Amino acid sequence: MMPLLRIEGLRKRFGGLAATDDLSLDVLDGELHALIGPNGAGKTTAINQIMGEIAPDAGRILFLGQDITRLSVPARVRRGLVRSFQIVQLLDDDTAAANVALAVQARAGHSFRFWRAAARDPALTGRAAALLDQVEFDRARRAVRVAYLSHGERKVLELAIALAAEPRLLLLDEPMAGLGASESLRMTETLRALKGRIPMLLVEHDMDAVFALADRITVLVYGRAIATGTPAEIRANPAVQEAYLAEETPDA
Repeated sequence: MMPLLRIEGLRKRFGGLAATDDLSLDVLDGELHALIGPNGAGKTTAINQIMGEIAPDAGRILFLGQDITRLSVPARVRRGLVRSFQIVQLLDDDTAAANVALAVQARAGHSFRFWRAAARDPALTGRAAALLDQVEFDRARRAVRVAYLSHGERKVLELAIALAAEPRLLLLDEPMAGLGASESLRMTETLRALKGRIPMLLVEHDMDAVFALADRITVLVYGRAIATGTPAEIRANPAVQEAYLAEETPDA
């Protein structure tokens, strides 16, 4: 089976630092693939290259069988490659529901100039409500202005906005960052419910969430993948234990 996403020999240097060093990995259709590693391992740089925010020095990025290495960020989004948790600037003066409806409108290709009228469009608001249901956003909080939402609520809202882009592959960049224990558990359950419906590439430091969610895990150290396997295989890998897992605390 052809991978949904294939990275081949990706290299990126910043001066003398190799942020990605001959990085190769595959994400299969339907799977949740986690990319983990210590701070400074190159995870964010890898995601930035996949999304097109940083150009690699060498290597290729294939998505849906096509080479997208030199495509712009908007061109990648149009093909269904969507990054969550860093893709949006929430509109604090509008409600949670209105923010999602605006994302639905943008996906449909309508001008933002007609946003106020669109906020009363049943097709847009109905789709927004369905997306908020999908991420289990509290119905009693949907009419609340975003400025008054908690950090955890904003994270869930951002996920709904990412889903409005109808991703073929969703890149999740530390969705648990800044969440308390109960909020992290809720986010884990929300992502578990999306598994199998939307392929995901997850960058996350919360190892409880990673091992609960991932079908496969790639471990990155100094920009290079040192292991890829199932959660059980990664736990048992001596090189991973030495380089990373043994130093991780449960809330790292």
